[in-house]
Amino acid sequence: MKQWLTSLFHRRPLTEEETKTLFAKLAKYIGPNIVHMIDRPEDPYCFRLHRDRVYYISESLMKQATSIARPNLCYLGTCLGKFSKTRKFRLHVTALEWLAKYAKHKVWIKPNGEMPFLYGNHVVKAHLGRITEDTPEHQGVVIFSMSDIPLGFGVTAKSSVDSRKLDPTGILVYNQADIGEYLRDENELF
Repeated sequence: MKQWLTSLFHRRPLTEEETKTLFAKLAKYIGPNIVHMIDRPEDPYCFRLHRDRVYYISESLMKQATSIARPNLCYLGTCLGKFSKTRKFRLHVTALEWLAKYAKHKVWIKPNGEMPFLYGNHVVKAHLGRITEDTPEHQGVVIFSMSDIPLGFGVTAKSSVDSRKLDPTGILVYNQADIGEYLRDENELF
């Protein structure tokens, strides 16, 4: 009986407090576009908590997953991130697909800045290709290559206006996650 209750706890809807924390973090990157993730009448999606990780999954796939024994279920849907023990939410690079799709503010980096970023470094002014106009300071942004391939996401150190005055080695975007993590931190993502 105890094992059944434990496994039942692992895949459940988010509480109101968890939902507020998740939406606050998502809103930092996609702003009002969060509505597009929630209101999907053609194919409804939902958020589920499984082993402290939040998954974004279609309701039809979730119903199919009920046929899998819960101890055998590793994950389902797209992992958006994880709740820490202090109940703070951290977005994972696995959420990049959805962030890139609905991002409010974007930064494109030059080809010579891609590898340093993918090794976990911050984006410096010298690597900036272009930036969305009116991007404020401390705003969540999605970083793209010049050929519009999403590479990761981060938080701006300077606004788009202030970035013009920044010296070439000055940090423009603090790296929060990049696709290089699939190799560097493989064990922690799943």
